[in-house]
Amino acid sequence: MDGRTASFKIILGSSSSARKQILAEMGYDFTIMTADIDEKEIRSENPEELVVALAQAKADAIISRLQIGDFREKDAEPTLLITADQVVVHGGVIREKPSDADEAREFIKGYSAGYASTVGSVLVTNLKTGIAKGGWDKAEIYFHKIPEEVIENLIKEGDVLYVAGGLMVEHPLTSPFVAAVVGTIDSVMGLPKALTEELIQEALE
Repeated sequence: MDGRTASFKIILGSSSSARKQILAEMGYDFTIMTADIDEKEIRSENPEELVVALAQAKADAIISRLQIGDFREKDAEPTLLITADQVVVHGGVIREKPSDADEAREFIKGYSAGYASTVGSVLVTNLKTGIAKGGWDKAEIYFHKIPEEVIENLIKEGDVLYVAGGLMVEHPLTSPFVAAVVGTIDSVMGLPKALTEELIQEALE
């Protein structure tokens, strides 16, 4: 990435394979740390407020496990911690990760011949300066009818149990039934590239 990765380090505070893929596509090298927080402890009826609060809670949890003084040394290279969260909104209801296969099945059936929105937050914290820059992005996904056998195959495979709303538009089983996306596919997948890049640059100022 035209040498920019040499001037700072990145910690991605997420175990999401989609977020890892997107950040790598952006040309960054990074290490991974996970927050391991109980997301159900943080509640809000407002999806934007909820995802912003969860990204902050993830950052706080990771920072509490770091020797923060090492990152603040005068000659230390800046390290940016990137945390993110996402929910799906369907029929005005916030959907997080399904609690079990039955709930995942119910979620996906609801998208068939309908639509859902994703609301995702990104928080970039400069561990050297303490500056934190955050924001959120939204996308809408419209679906064709999803056949029952496709839904059952998705459940059997199991990946949909670990993502917000059981929604994986990039999945080879799901993608043929996506009619349209309003917004960007990286936002739907959990890490909007343009917003993340903007926040990285702001956090380095």
